[in-house]
Amino acid sequence: MNNLALGKKGEKAALSHLKKIGYQILQTNVRTRFSEIDIIANDNQTICFVEVKTRRSTRKGLPREAVTLAKQKKIIQGATYYLKKNGLFDNKIRFDVVEVFKQNDNT
Repeated sequence: MNNLALGKKGEKAALSHLKKIGYQILQTNVRTRFSEIDIIANDNQTICFVEVKTRRSTRKGLPREAVTLAKQKKIIQGATYYLKKNGLFDNKIRFDVVEVFKQNDNT
């Protein structure tokens, strides 16, 4: 499985988990000129911008460690654009990272 397929599978698992714990999914794979936001969801009246990181192992570190300062800045720019475009600046917001570990070929 290549990295793109692994990432898509991880995003699908993250979506399922977020729905299960009560998040209302607003949009997925939102592309702006600044970045792509994997998942935008509502959690208890807070808009969550969710970055999903999927890994086969921790050999190169934890998935969340791949969300570097540069990546965080791009996500913030993309979120700001989304909020402005949709007139949502009065809402509470949060940035989340969901880590997904691939256990075997079936997960």
